[in-house]
Amino acid sequence: MQPDFNFNKNVNKELHHKKNCIIMLDSKMEDALNQQVNAELWSGYLYLSMSYDMDNKGYEGMASWFALQAKEEFEHATRFMKFIGEMDGRVTLMPVKEVRQEWLSVADAFEDTLKHEKVVTGRIHQLMGMAIELKDYATQSMLKWFIDEQVEEEDAARKILEKLKRIENSPGGLYALDKQLGKRANGED
Repeated sequence: MQPDFNFNKNVNKELHHKKNCIIMLDSKMEDALNQQVNAELWSGYLYLSMSYDMDNKGYEGMASWFALQAKEEFEHATRFMKFIGEMDGRVTLMPVKEVRQEWLSVADAFEDTLKHEKVVTGRIHQLMGMAIELKDYATQSMLKWFIDEQVEEEDAARKILEKLKRIENSPGGLYALDKQLGKRANGED
């Protein structure tokens, strides 16, 4: 006696002939991931703005550091978009809101950086919570990389802020930190 399965035999046959079965995204998850793409692009704009502001203030090393941050954020957006596509989803690009253009000081920019990275961490955690709730294991796996990345991002911003506090009234210290942060763009970090 054969088991009684109630599903379309053509669909079953079609799935067995595919080398790679595509797992589709839940529509809620797809929307949330597209919102994260927008947030990553906004982050890139924010760091570009910081880069140009630092350059205008004469801090070439910090400008390079923020430019590299911007590049990473655009790469994060691309990583999310690639994943959406791999999951047979549709990437929806939305308008990117305006970003701040000037900061009162280097410390002000890095304080904003740390605050922003904490917001991004919260967003990634919300996405993970949704993926867990939906039992979306593929998205959970992809988000694991971002969770680890956010630990590094917050740590880097926090350490720079600590250095800035130690050299608060030292033009020479600020000059040295600017040079140190500029090495990151040259692969010396």
